[in-house]
Amino acid sequence: MRLTALLSMAAKVVLPKDYRYGMNRPWTEAAKRRNPPGKKRRKVFVEPLTTEDWTVFRGDTVEILKGKDKGKQGKVVQVVRKRNWVVVEGLNTHFRYIGKTLDHRGTYIPSEAPLLLHSVALVDPTDRSPTKVEWKYTEEGEKVRVSLRTGRIIPKPVVERRDGIVAMQWKDGPKDTSPDDTLEKTYVPSLKTLEEEVMEKLGIQEHRRQQTSYWY
Repeated sequence: MRLTALLSMAAKVVLPKDYRYGMNRPWTEAAKRRNPPGKKRRKVFVEPLTTEDWTVFRGDTVEILKGKDKGKQGKVVQVVRKRNWVVVEGLNTHFRYIGKTLDHRGTYIPSEAPLLLHSVALVDPTDRSPTKVEWKYTEEGEKVRVSLRTGRIIPKPVVERRDGIVAMQWKDGPKDTSPDDTLEKTYVPSLKTLEEEVMEKLGIQEHRRQQTSYWY
């Protein structure tokens, strides 16, 4: 297991109960500007979905069922489960200005707007048509998605990270830190000062003690 994966698991962001999720990651500056401390934004009611109800993942090919791009297929590039949102690459776009100043009107760019999960359908790779799916188990006990129309298994997409690593296919190498070494406690609390600990390591005997000082 990579050390960065363990650190990301430990450094989870704690958000307030009434936090309003958007398209930006909660720890980014853009999200912090839209949710400043002390500000309570209008509550958004989201239909709760269980893990079994969520069958679309980043990297899947879906077809849009509603809206101006109805019938078009595209790749899911972002998923926001807290709002039941999926973002399809190049579809359901709206245009906006960025970099607007007093002297410059900004750059007019397209941006994908999120779609509700119920507005898209997973595409069956056997016939490239939308289908409903359900979770089932194979004889080996693996949980898979199965098309209700064809009965074929739709495997989960393999997604690369920005550094080109596929987490599902990663194998620990000789230079990777093992989970046991990462979780091992090597720090021993002590009431000695740094100088006393260094002298003890070096075998230096010193009977004098520094005068006690207080920070307050």
